[in-house]
Amino acid sequence: MASIRVAPSRAQRAINLLRTVNSASSSCPCHSNPQHHHNAHPSLNPFAGNRRRLATPMDTSQQKEYAFEMAASSIRFGPGCTKEVGMDFKNLGAKKVMVVTDETVRKLDAMKQVQEGLDREGIPFEVFSKTRVEPKDYSIREAIDFAKPYAPDAFLAVGGGSVIDTAKLMNLYTTCPDADFLDFVNAPLGKGQPITAKLKPLIAVPTTAGTGSETTGTAIFDLVDKKAKTGIAHRNLKPTLGICDPINTRTMPSAVHASSGLDVLCHALESWTAIPYNERTPRPDNPINRPAYQGANPISDIFSLQALRSTIQYLPRAVKDPDDWEAQSNMLLAATLAGVGFGNAGVHLCHGMSYPISSQNPGYKHVGYDVTQPIIPHGVSVAVTAPAVFKYTGASNPERHLQAAEAFGVDTSRVKKESAGEVLSEALADFLVKLGDQPRGLKALGFDNSHVDMLVEGTIPQKRVLMLAPNLDVSGGQEEREQLRGLFEDAMQY
Repeated sequence: MASIRVAPSRAQRAINLLRTVNSASSSCPCHSNPQHHHNAHPSLNPFAGNRRRLATPMDTSQQKEYAFEMAASSIRFGPGCTKEVGMDFKNLGAKKVMVVTDETVRKLDAMKQVQEGLDREGIPFEVFSKTRVEPKDYSIREAIDFAKPYAPDAFLAVGGGSVIDTAKLMNLYTTCPDADFLDFVNAPLGKGQPITAKLKPLIAVPTTAGTGSETTGTAIFDLVDKKAKTGIAHRNLKPTLGICDPINTRTMPSAVHASSGLDVLCHALESWTAIPYNERTPRPDNPINRPAYQGANPISDIFSLQALRSTIQYLPRAVKDPDDWEAQSNMLLAATLAGVGFGNAGVHLCHGMSYPISSQNPGYKHVGYDVTQPIIPHGVSVAVTAPAVFKYTGASNPERHLQAAEAFGVDTSRVKKESAGEVLSEALADFLVKLGDQPRGLKALGFDNSHVDMLVEGTIPQKRVLMLAPNLDVSGGQEEREQLRGLFEDAMQY
């Protein structure tokens, strides 16, 4: 009688597969020999050859990272989708919404749309409109103090990055009312504690195409007494939903289009050229301590490179013609793409150096900004050093710098690797000059060599981003100061 063969169940097949993988006789060279290829990258597999001691605590003080995480807000993109926001809060079960904006945006159609949407669904709300452009620690505290008595169960931010960042911090400190203001602020200026509390829902409606703050867990502000920009960065800070409606960015003046777009440009370039995630040290001893800015990784690379290409293609058009709907829409999308990229990979020198540039402004007022106080827009403060920065970082990864130069239209087929940084630097400078009305270096902002030492000292505390900078000594010692001094001097004029 012939024997009948019964096919193994799905569960049994899974068990057999696990047994094969764990067997010492596996035919796969990678699994049968724990030394096969892992020795070339021991930091990627600290357990190779050590299967029986997985529960032993690791000394992670100097071990390189072996993993990366991807975190981003949910995004809704499309013209007219702002009107859905009332339904979103109803779906969330919100009873009291704190709407955060500024005095300029309060008069625009975006605010009209959100207020009508909330009213239509019967959602009670209160409006805080005193958000400061380029917020200071005291303006953040004022916003927090306004929100606490209202005790909202959800937040809605309508505006640019300053508004969205302010709303994030209102959410954080109303959820954690007993926390000291410096508890979560990035070290070494603050205590750098992780955010363990579950924050209230926050929906962000960007009205500028630049910061990408609708996707990230980062909020930036000036710490006035330290004369330095800093912030708070943690995944739990990111908005619940970003509503990216291209109609809302059509009211941006040309100068705001330009400076916002330059922020996108540098977000993309810096995250694309940051050190790889598996070169970062130390590895966190707990996943909650893994930084939001982790270094370049295969997923963020996709977002960063596409954002770079889109910005190069569409920013000049958006600046030249405010009625170019295709360019405006694509710049908002580029800002969001770059936000996902840098929100996980991080930025480095352009941003690290920009913080003291903004906070130590000698009196510069950017053309096209209707303000009474001196202001260096954030995008201007990051882009002004970019030609010097990428000339400096070129040697760290010539291939990536040449790919970036190609995005600017440069033929790199005959460029030597040692010239990669210089070629990208020249392409950047040419792009900035052609964009128009951009200061060609720090001198045009009112800085000179007498300011360099203070600019260096204002950059040193930005460890969160400087640790991702290629070729930079981040010990805080004389070597780092000399490197930064050279970069600031080179950035005086391009």
